[in-house]
Amino acid sequence: MATATATLSTTTGPDPAVMEAIDRGNAVVFMDIALGEGEGAAPLGSIKLELFTQDCPKTCENFRQFCTGEFMEHNQPVGYLNSGFHRVMKDFMIQGGDFVNGDGTGIKSIYSGKFADENFLHKHSQPGMLSMANSGPNTNGCQFFITCGPAEWLDNKHVVFGKVLDAPSMLTVRKCEAVPVTDTKPRMPIRIVQCGEL
Repeated sequence: MATATATLSTTTGPDPAVMEAIDRGNAVVFMDIALGEGEGAAPLGSIKLELFTQDCPKTCENFRQFCTGEFMEHNQPVGYLNSGFHRVMKDFMIQGGDFVNGDGTGIKSIYSGKFADENFLHKHSQPGMLSMANSGPNTNGCQFFITCGPAEWLDNKHVVFGKVLDAPSMLTVRKCEAVPVTDTKPRMPIRIVQCGEL
């Protein structure tokens, strides 16, 4: 007599949240985050980000190319890989993207230096909004931040060009937010150990 055995399929289809964002005409990128350096680094998770490419195409393309490594300088990819989050302010935001100096002073863009504020269509209305860090009007470069709460005082001053895509990604943002700091500098490096486009 033959016995039937049930097998559990581990095959999964595309991520529905990613597909919905793409169906809206937007791009989706990811950043895998680790706490610490070298072999002892602890994975914190992945942050998936929906980029509002329909509304902010120039800003999104700059960010996207720094995530994928498409932008090249001296025949080498330039971007967020192995950079970190240098500023953490609980209940406010986590800031990263300074792969030039690592301390919030570096500026680089795919457009040869600073570029203009594209628009202020989207607002800092909730946790998980992706926005450009700047040093005043029209000074966008490589630095960005992700809100950890509403930050309406930044509206019309910083370009919001995306958002955290899903709850697991927001959990990773919260883990970054919880890292102990001295002033606003994390006591342990929060690093982007992999990034790209989905």
